[in-house]
Amino acid sequence: MTRIAATMGRMPIDLPPMTPPVKRSVTIDGHRTSVSLEDAFWRGMAEAARARGLTRAQLIGQIDHARPPEVGLATALRLFVMAELRPQD
Repeated sequence: MTRIAATMGRMPIDLPPMTPPVKRSVTIDGHRTSVSLEDAFWRGMAEAARARGLTRAQLIGQIDHARPPEVGLATALRLFVMAELRPQD
């Protein structure tokens, strides 16, 4: 974690390692496409797929089929990972 110093009276915050997006190719329904995500999201996708007994490509395919057409695939994947991190009530 990287600690950011307090500015303007705010408390310091810890940031995770920051990486630029990484582009990976995935096959969805026999069609290859590229997706760019930060490493933290790729790790989150891998963990979620493993927990479901799926490959990462299979999970990405399921998310792709479930997303609304106006939402891009990378956005849908990021939102999925964020939802996975929320505490379950």
